Amino acid sequence: MAGLWEFPGGKVDPGERPEVTLIRELKEELGIVVQEACLAPLTFASHTYPQFQLLMPLWVCRRWEGEVKALERQELAWVRPNRLRDYPMPPADEPLIPHLIELLAIPG
Repeated sequence: MAGLWEFPGGKVDPGERPEVTLIRELKEELGIVVQEACLAPLTFASHTYPQFQLLMPLWVCRRWEGEVKALERQELAWVRPNRLRDYPMPPADEPLIPHLIELLAIPG
């Protein structure tokens, strides 16, 4: 979805588990290496587009190897969860924002 800000990830190849897909996509898109043990499922979003139904899991990844780089000519930004709505996103990504805000809420 050109011009919109998206979470990294992509299509699951036949016979591929979602965790493996995310690890592959993070390496292809951002140049980082993630071990499966460093991923934890948080939630998912389901959205109906005119051409397809999307089921998108959201994973938490707190450790990786390498430096995050834009390998596919995309813009990158480190954004606090409560500022994510300042970035235009695909409709399927928007329901994930409250989960990130809750996960990273600072007590007090």
